[in-house]
Amino acid sequence: MEPNPSLETHPAPAIRPSPAISPSPAIRRSPEIIGILGGMGPAATADFYAKLVSTTPGASDQDHLRTVIWSDPTIPDRTEALLGDGPDPTPWLLDGSRVLREAGATVIAIPCNTAHAFVPRIADHVGLPIVHMIDEVAQHLGALSPRIHTAGLLATTGTVRAHLYQEWLDSVGIRLVLPGTDSQDREVMAGIRAVKAGDRDGPATALLTRAARRLTAQGAQAVIAGCTEIPLGLPADAVEVPLVDPALVLARALVRRAGAKPTPREAA
Repeated sequence: MEPNPSLETHPAPAIRPSPAISPSPAIRRSPEIIGILGGMGPAATADFYAKLVSTTPGASDQDHLRTVIWSDPTIPDRTEALLGDGPDPTPWLLDGSRVLREAGATVIAIPCNTAHAFVPRIADHVGLPIVHMIDEVAQHLGALSPRIHTAGLLATTGTVRAHLYQEWLDSVGIRLVLPGTDSQDREVMAGIRAVKAGDRDGPATALLTRAARRLTAQGAQAVIAGCTEIPLGLPADAVEVPLVDPALVLARALVRRAGAKPTPREAA
């Protein structure tokens, strides 16, 4: 039987050691592995990770943060739970946090504003620190110059009813203004649902823009996009005051925690 040349083996070429890759000094020694507890909703989770990447300084892959993402869209609706219309999402949030811990995460980020109403129920059982997005937003607003005295909030009805932002902004001396009941239902929640359904412009943008302008008419010097879907449907230039994106604020906080200076972004 004649040998088949295509099956003949050849010695592998010698592998020469490559020069060591030197990551950014600010990042390379960071022990942090970011655990993202997501899926609330999936598009917002993807957007948050993109913001984490874009705010991390570096010129190569090796300059970025190690990250584990658990995106579970089966987590029950947080607003429905807070309004007594749906199951408690706490067991799902706790299970997801444990998945992240077992995957090696050293810190947890939750890119969902309404889910922070349930953080006190899981914080003592996770075994990892949770970087609190709403606390970070309050600190960010409190540090802005010129001083912010009044902020407006666009958020789910669950976030509003849970008084999440009210409590944290009170701690830094900022008054919060909210949409009226009709605007909350017909503009804010309708806009959020539209974004979740895949509409990132058109009706969603128009609804959210009208709601934001109602807040500035009440004296808001900044508007908080207090649902992670809202920045996907409301451009920053649609509002005449700074539009604060909590997902971006959280991403910057994680980069600082890892020991680096976040790269600048245009959004507040």
